[in-house]
Amino acid sequence: MSFVENISTVEAILFAYGEPVPKAVLSEGSGIDQDSLEKIITLLNDRYDETGSALQVLKLGDSYQLATRLEYAPAVKKVFETGRNAALSTASMETLAVVAYNQPVTKSFVDAVRGVDSSAVMQKLVEKGLIEEAGRLDVPGRPISYRTTRNFLRCFSLASLDELPPLKAMQSDQLPLPEGEE
Repeated sequence: MSFVENISTVEAILFAYGEPVPKAVLSEGSGIDQDSLEKIITLLNDRYDETGSALQVLKLGDSYQLATRLEYAPAVKKVFETGRNAALSTASMETLAVVAYNQPVTKSFVDAVRGVDSSAVMQKLVEKGLIEEAGRLDVPGRPISYRTTRNFLRCFSLASLDELPPLKAMQSDQLPLPEGEE
């Protein structure tokens, strides 16, 4: 690899990792010795300074992290608060409840319980890190099943799913059958 490619490789790893990367891990992953890493980090920061970039590489102990400069924190914070942590819509809460109380579930199960297409809502919940794929069912079409995440537990201050409040009793003829059952 050329020196320019080495710089780009280090920058790509730091960007993709998203948190502090230990120097040894960065060296091993990039194939660049630790002394050269120091030079590359200095060059990256010089380039960011010269171009007025909002980015910088921080040295945190024996690790490096690509981060935004402090003066951009208010704008970044505002975007995160309005985008990722926006209050959940009624449709999102309904969908989340169906998944939480019945997991793992397929999208078609959620659709049947809610009576509407839940594709967009489920995608938003995946993006927010509240639900995730739990695998595929061994039935025709191999549909994806979903479950809640640790982030779901954290956001709702639950230690485990056992702490979910009980649901009102419903008659069994009001619930859709799980896929594959008739």
